[in-house]
Amino acid sequence: MRVLAAMSGGVDSAVAAARAVEAGHDVVGVHLALSRMPGTLRTGSRGCCTIEDSRDAWRACDVLGIPYYVWDFSERFKEDVVQDFIDEYAAGRTPNPCMRCNERIKFAALLEKAIALGFDAVCTGHYAKVIEDADGNRELHRAADWAKDQSYVLGVLTHEQLKHSMFPLADTPSKAEVRAEAERRGLSVANKPDSHDICFIPDGDTAGWLAEKIDMSTGDIVDETGTKVGEHPGANAFTVGQRRGLKLGTPAADGKPRFVLEIRPKENKVVVGPEALLAIDEIRGIKVSWAGLPIAEVGTGAEFDCHAQVRAHGDPVPATARMEAAGDDAGAAGQLVVRLNTPLRGVAPGQTIVLYQGSRVLGQATIDAARSLQRAEL
Repeated sequence: MRVLAAMSGGVDSAVAAARAVEAGHDVVGVHLALSRMPGTLRTGSRGCCTIEDSRDAWRACDVLGIPYYVWDFSERFKEDVVQDFIDEYAAGRTPNPCMRCNERIKFAALLEKAIALGFDAVCTGHYAKVIEDADGNRELHRAADWAKDQSYVLGVLTHEQLKHSMFPLADTPSKAEVRAEAERRGLSVANKPDSHDICFIPDGDTAGWLAEKIDMSTGDIVDETGTKVGEHPGANAFTVGQRRGLKLGTPAADGKPRFVLEIRPKENKVVVGPEALLAIDEIRGIKVSWAGLPIAEVGTGAEFDCHAQVRAHGDPVPATARMEAAGDDAGAAGQLVVRLNTPLRGVAPGQTIVLYQGSRVLGQATIDAARSLQRAEL
């Protein structure tokens, strides 16, 4: 096949491209320029998509003997990922920019351009697996190494996108093996640190970065009964589950710490309460999509058993789910309703919920509402 290898400049994408070459595919490497003013140097594992990363990607392609290009996706990234991140926080939600990047950049804009240029597939260094069922339909599954599994952030991939997706690291038992393979192949990125944090906020100070992008105004901090217990400098600077930095003037009656339960941007209020009220029992999701063909229960609205995961490195918990028709905000696909058998803490609107059956990724939704049954009884 003609394969376009997305080269981030890291060890995973370099080894993935090497394996694609070794498998006999006609491979071309491409690095995505996601910023018009990238930093020249990374700081350890912070940040990515820098000039240094571009050079590391070029060096890897040179060793592999494949063509190398840089594609400028900076404007698309700014609009579809960075601005979306700002807009979501301004609306009081907690977005996942990596999900948006995979959805709108790596497996939408990039794949669209690749197909237009005659490529059969896009190859990335994600740890996830694509399996074909008995009828030849492609399914997305967890990688062999669950510790490195990245199927959660790929939960946005559609049936059509999976047809053109290639993940050569799927069956690799550990990251150590990937690094050892890179060393054997003479790739200079063999010991390069993994990137962490949000790539466009490399110093990790999300609140400080947002303060320059969103109008902040002081408002009330209230408890779960609506009683004012303090003031905040800007509701958008808080996240659900936060404990530190609340600076409350009124202590809790039981003397225990309070946590952020909810953010209400329209009222400019932050709701706080005891840790127990962070436990979420029911989640409602919008912007639903299915990774591969949806299971039969989706079309009928019947309830089905699954496991739900709400963070990239979070533990999946047993749950039951169903689709139901909803208002305009839910979109054409309707609304996903998930009842958690094991409550989860600190779930916030804007996060992504991904559903699994065994190792298979069923699909995902953007969390629109998270409900605590205990809080509802107050």
